Amino acid sequence: MKPAGTFTEGYGQDLAVCNTRLQHGLLWLVLIAIFTAPIYLSEHWLGFITIVGISIIAVHGLNILTGYCGQISIGQAAFMGFGGYCAGVLAVKLGLSFWIALPCGGLFGALIGFIFGLPSLRVKGFYLALVTLAVHFIFNFVIIHTKGLTGGIYGLVVPAPTIGSITITGTYSWYYVVMILTVVFTFIAKNLVRTQVGRAFVAIRDNDIAAESMGINIFRYKLLAFATCSFFAGIAGTLWVFSIGIAEIEHFHLLDSIWYLGMLIVGGLGSITGGIFGVIFLKLLNELVAYISPVMANAIPAVEAGVFAALGLLIYGVVIAVFILFEPRGLNHRLNIFKASYRVWPFSY
Repeated sequence: MKPAGTFTEGYGQDLAVCNTRLQHGLLWLVLIAIFTAPIYLSEHWLGFITIVGISIIAVHGLNILTGYCGQISIGQAAFMGFGGYCAGVLAVKLGLSFWIALPCGGLFGALIGFIFGLPSLRVKGFYLALVTLAVHFIFNFVIIHTKGLTGGIYGLVVPAPTIGSITITGTYSWYYVVMILTVVFTFIAKNLVRTQVGRAFVAIRDNDIAAESMGINIFRYKLLAFATCSFFAGIAGTLWVFSIGIAEIEHFHLLDSIWYLGMLIVGGLGSITGGIFGVIFLKLLNELVAYISPVMANAIPAVEAGVFAALGLLIYGVVIAVFILFEPRGLNHRLNIFKASYRVWPFSY
């Protein structure tokens, strides 16, 4: 539904991401706000937004696989780890530039995703989730037992990237690098799901038997979804490793993969905008919990401090359960309802 007075005069205009002046204006306002943020935000909040940007790239990949293609995965953090460690090894052992190691990390993540996507032709749902769960155990085993390359449990210190004579270090430099890549990969994800490939993903998600009867090669597109998802994860993992300067197993925990799924549920499965909303919502919730936990511990000394330390996990679980029960289509569905209502206001009938 479009606002009154907005007409589509061609296929290109109909397929455009932004159809109205308001949408174009809001898009430019968001971009201006993102790239001028270092002027008026503190270093803490710039670091927070940087982490949000990396998480958005990872969630976009998971959204393509789970939200659009319907293949459940709880191995996203491990795919990030494989990509991050691959880029780190290439930079440390072979001396490759970060700008070469970055796509290599994404491609290695895509290769791992392709391998673990092979069982998707035979298994689905809960059983496919168990297959992707195994990625974490394999990741830990590989990193620990290849300490000559990865540093094992001690981690792998990576060099700071450079652009000519400029070294990318500190919160401000990494903020711009991550934000540029976040915008680029958001654009890629948004346009991918609008192509023939994206429509094939949706057909497989809705009914794989009907999709196959229409001539869609299910196995091929499932593998493509896994590879694309893991490529995004590899890029996110590489950015995370180089932004903090070290690759460690603890940075790619199984619980992180579960939270990425939670972000999709909260934001809305099968929606690029929903994935962004979900990441921002849960990351802000985490910041809020980190702020109020010590306050509550001091206010209620009779309760052990460990209870408040675990408050974040409890609130996360409750929030995700509430969304599953009362708003399974996530925050993006609420946004769509709001847009539908204001476009016909005041003639709601």
